[in-house]
Amino acid sequence: MKKAIVSVINDLATDRRVDKSCIALQKAGFDVLLVGRKLKDSLPLSNRPYKTHRMRLAFAKGPLFYAEYNIRLFFFLLFKKFDLLFSNDIDTALPNLIARKLKSGKLILDCHEYFTETPELTNRKAVQNIWKKIERFTLPKVDELITVNDSIAKLFNERYGVHAQVIRNIPPSPGASKVKSRKELGWPEDKKIIILQGSGINIERGAEELTQAMKNTEGMLLFIIGGGDVFSRLQMIVDKNKLQGKVVLHSKVPFHELYQYSVNADLGVTIDKDTNINYRYSLPNKLFDYIQAGLPVLASRLPEIEKIISQYDIGTFIEKHDPEHIAEKLKEIFGQPEKLQSWNKNIMFAMQELRWETEEKQLISVIKQYA
Repeated sequence: MKKAIVSVINDLATDRRVDKSCIALQKAGFDVLLVGRKLKDSLPLSNRPYKTHRMRLAFAKGPLFYAEYNIRLFFFLLFKKFDLLFSNDIDTALPNLIARKLKSGKLILDCHEYFTETPELTNRKAVQNIWKKIERFTLPKVDELITVNDSIAKLFNERYGVHAQVIRNIPPSPGASKVKSRKELGWPEDKKIIILQGSGINIERGAEELTQAMKNTEGMLLFIIGGGDVFSRLQMIVDKNKLQGKVVLHSKVPFHELYQYSVNADLGVTIDKDTNINYRYSLPNKLFDYIQAGLPVLASRLPEIEKIISQYDIGTFIEKHDPEHIAEKLKEIFGQPEKLQSWNKNIMFAMQELRWETEEKQLISVIKQYA
């Protein structure tokens, strides 16, 4: 059996797209090894049908972290046998490209976002320029480029003359797994539950304004679950405004558990700001997670997100990131039971069409070219 090594810079525990890619590789006939890192608070990896390896690093963030991870990954790949390398995002591309060149084999690069245009980089031009050089060097040299939506694929083509296959990050159908009740989750049964989820709840994603909006609501509970660089800031907002009864912050959980929270909510939120190219053209995992959980969506008007919500008529939009405006939108949504009923009905159609099973067929078709 041919061997594939999949690499990603996170701790593997909550990255559902990478897990789905590994399973697709197995279905295409590969023996799969997934490589990432291990943090002090990393969740355990359980019931994975493929092999995993997590490296403990001396540095947890910043330039030294990226340098250490890339060097460690390169030497790991150098001393492993592989037929196919499957690199996730630009921050793992360079060691994969060099290892492929030294040892032969094929390289697929899957870009989950427009990495070099994230706000963490756009505000640090010197660092951004380094990553842009890596992007410019690697993208034209990979054997296959994959990304998550048409807008990012178009940008890659315009900037580097490369074609990217679009595989959207849609979750699998939930199947017949038992759904926990709100009581089992410790949730109130007499409130409207709003959920914001994601492992990257970072700056400029609207989480602070959404939390502040809860001051002006009644009968609602905001549940924020995941991780990101604004979590400490969100806790400060909750404490300062005495929102403990209106906002709950919950650390990340494995993706198979996340569904239990989503399916018990009443509304999903994704309100990234249009402040950088990466956010402008994002099509976040959470949008499809909400749809598969049967949730209507409140979103910001970003093109790829608006396309999905408008096509299926499954939600509405904020017009600005102002806490009072967001609060009014929430009141408007829950004050229109007929509209909510219509959205919920439409979501049933969206659930049938927006399924990973369809995207997976495309991914397997791409992979089989290198099997």
